[in-house]
Amino acid sequence: MSVSCQWTNLPIIRPMTNRWKPSATVAAIIEHKGRFLLVEEHTPEGLRLNNPAGHLDEGEDLLAACAREALEETMHLFTPTHLLGVYMSRFQRPANDQGAAQDVTYLRFAFCGQLGALQAGRNLDTGIVRTLWLSPDDIRASAVRHRSPLVLQCMEDYLRGQRFPLSAIHTDASVTSLQPHTTGHTR
Repeated sequence: MSVSCQWTNLPIIRPMTNRWKPSATVAAIIEHKGRFLLVEEHTPEGLRLNNPAGHLDEGEDLLAACAREALEETMHLFTPTHLLGVYMSRFQRPANDQGAAQDVTYLRFAFCGQLGALQAGRNLDTGIVRTLWLSPDDIRASAVRHRSPLVLQCMEDYLRGQRFPLSAIHTDASVTSLQPHTTGHTR
């Protein structure tokens, strides 16, 4: 927040006490023979459909996070080949018996790529009920069940041929080479 000083007319900068931060997420947009791989998962709003997706972990680069999330949620290896896009959405949940109100802005990095082999002996991540291969029409028709409006947006961008090279992303070595932050450390 800044205000003007009456003597100099220059802004007086006051320190921010609470910095807003979006939740950084990754998503794998996986298409095979005209169908897209989605997951059905438990949420506080009931069963919802989503791309294999999740939060970026500390010390992890975007490509590794996307491959990890796809593996955890589908039990398949995944190799990102292109950045599909960078997306923002906001989710609001009113307070209820289970907890306080939530207001979260998500910053999603979506990737398309190659689905690899099923990894025998793995289980789906907690909360994931099953994986589904759905046609674009099925995905459009089920929009009310999507966890996020970005499920549909990412598919439409993929179908339009939108792709960006992975070279558009750079992760400095300091992200992956240092020890994780300690509790209470401000960033």
